[in-house]
Amino acid sequence: MAKIFCIANQKGGVGKTTTTVNLAAGLAKIGQRVLMVDLDPQGNATMGSGVDKREIKLSIYDVLLESASVAEARIRAEKCDYDVLGANRELAGAEVELVDVERREARLKLALAAVADEYDFVLIDCPPSLSMLTLNGLCCANGVIVPMQCEYFALEGLTDLVNTIKQVHANLNRDLQIIGLLRVMFDPRITLQVQVSDQLKAHFGDKVFDTMIPRNVRLAEAPSYGLPGVIFDKASKGAQAYVTFAAEMVERIKKM
Repeated sequence: MAKIFCIANQKGGVGKTTTTVNLAAGLAKIGQRVLMVDLDPQGNATMGSGVDKREIKLSIYDVLLESASVAEARIRAEKCDYDVLGANRELAGAEVELVDVERREARLKLALAAVADEYDFVLIDCPPSLSMLTLNGLCCANGVIVPMQCEYFALEGLTDLVNTIKQVHANLNRDLQIIGLLRVMFDPRITLQVQVSDQLKAHFGDKVFDTMIPRNVRLAEAPSYGLPGVIFDKASKGAQAYVTFAAEMVERIKKM
């Protein structure tokens, strides 16, 4: 049975999509069966997995509106060795179309239940806002992975996200919890980042992953080639960090 995780942060530009595709590739590299779900209408995680969002016939939009199943809409990202449930601009319209639908926040949960036995991990890339799309992700997830930069404003955004998760946990999904905080784009030479990192460890303890993802040019270049950094340049420090993170995730799940 697959473990389902949202990669979420209500602050934009913190590396959610980079984390989603690289964790997916890292998990696939160590032998895990992975489905990557793109819940962001921008479709960056789809493109970053080597799937052209303009060419896909069926997408997460069709799945949410129940005109296609996950099995029909998923695409194999051959170079990455994981499956993709892609997104494109159509997805922006799903919010409006789901307004009058009963149990609209549970559409994704029902759809994923049909393929749960085929995967070890389902990773969901959420948009940077608390929308009906994000809510669908949170309602079906076992937990949330929070990528964050070690900067002052990131701490404020984290407070908002923790409150959101508490509300969803209380009202819609009793299984939902924060799995861990992942420090990304980390530069140990910057004193403020080290201080914020220490604050995170002091406040959240073992909820902070041991692995830190360094600021890395190769990770930033990889999407323009339609690949996760783990595939694009497996020798880069960023890629190696994500593979290490994937192994840490597997170990953490064993303890859940």
